[in-house]
Amino acid sequence: MRIENVTVLGGSGFVGSHLACELAERGMSVVVPTRYRERAKRELIVLPTVSVVEADIQNPESLDRIVAGADAVVNLVGILHERRRGAFQRAHVELASKVTDACRRAGVKRLLHMSALCADPAGPSRYLQSKGEGEAAVLRAGGDDLAVTVFRPSVIFGRGDSFLTLFARLLELLPIVALGSPRARFQPVWVEDVARAFADALGNPATYGKRYDLCGPTAYTLRELIEHVGAVTGNRRSIIGLGKRLSYLQALFMEFLPVKLLTRDNVRSMSVDNVCNCPWPEVFSFRPTALEAVLPTYLQPHPNRRNDILRLQPRR
Repeated sequence: MRIENVTVLGGSGFVGSHLACELAERGMSVVVPTRYRERAKRELIVLPTVSVVEADIQNPESLDRIVAGADAVVNLVGILHERRRGAFQRAHVELASKVTDACRRAGVKRLLHMSALCADPAGPSRYLQSKGEGEAAVLRAGGDDLAVTVFRPSVIFGRGDSFLTLFARLLELLPIVALGSPRARFQPVWVEDVARAFADALGNPATYGKRYDLCGPTAYTLRELIEHVGAVTGNRRSIIGLGKRLSYLQALFMEFLPVKLLTRDNVRSMSVDNVCNCPWPEVFSFRPTALEAVLPTYLQPHPNRRNDILRLQPRR
């Protein structure tokens, strides 16, 4: 299957912007829908083969327009926190079905879908449940007329991430860290490796109908990750690990903050080890990059870090 034109849903986000750049470097034309074009990253807008267009992807008619003419569609849409009740259902389940329907109406033959490691309709959190339900819906929709591949990455890190970068900012701000779920385990994977795996899979028939877990080479506890961030940034802090009950209470309190940092649903998600029980998929002819090799390239201290921290604080 020859892939020349790709529509990337969620293409203006963290993973999507990296994937759009990867596809553009491979000579593909990429359409990136967004609600507000002026908010899209400048590096996307200036790419000659990337078209950033305003669209409401939850609207079937709008979705039909942006997938029309595409050889493949990539769905990266996902949220970590519900700002409104039912948001997980809309973003992870309903949209997944809308996308497969739109692909069939437009005659699109290839679909790549971003799920999450440990996604399971019977999982402990609504995030993992909804991701599992969406993943199952996409795989059921696959067939001879729509070749589907699902990716299930662990937490993704890299320049522009909202995980380790956030902790780097908080470590500079806080003298002591009260850390919920300190023993939660993750196997972080570099965003560039995720983007490359997606791009490599697009035209590879060996990946049709398959589901791939994506993890980096090493697993860490949450405490170990925060300690490593502190060492890289020069902001080593004392960490007080909270037990299960206090972690839950901390998340409940933080749900009322203007900036969503942690929720009770996140704590439930972290009750399951977010690690791969299998090696890196052999179908991709490269090995994942170690966290230690990448972290210093974007978390080194710099004079404008204080301004980044202040943006996290609510205005009075």
